[in-house]
Amino acid sequence: MNARAVALAFRAVALAEACSWVALLFGMFVKWVLGSSERGVQIFGPIHGGVFVAYVLVTLLAARVLRWNAVTTLLALAASVPPLVTLWFDRWATRTDRLPLPEPVPTA
Repeated sequence: MNARAVALAFRAVALAEACSWVALLFGMFVKWVLGSSERGVQIFGPIHGGVFVAYVLVTLLAARVLRWNAVTTLLALAASVPPLVTLWFDRWATRTDRLPLPEPVPTA
């Protein structure tokens, strides 16, 4: 597997995980604070669950392909628990050269 392709997949799933967290939190707010509907939780709960599983799998793939040590791998996995921390991990891993930058797009 190409390291840049794995990094791109990781970034996409990390962003999707963060977005699904926000959607689920909104659904829980509507359900528990406003008390008006459970629909948001019913829709976004399974979506977030599926994206969470995808994040864990892509993280394990990235750890193998990018040769992350145990600490980096555990940080990446732990980042999926609090809302939006996957975005922080992405930036940190990029800054510390644990996650390769995407290929630059050539300009005409």
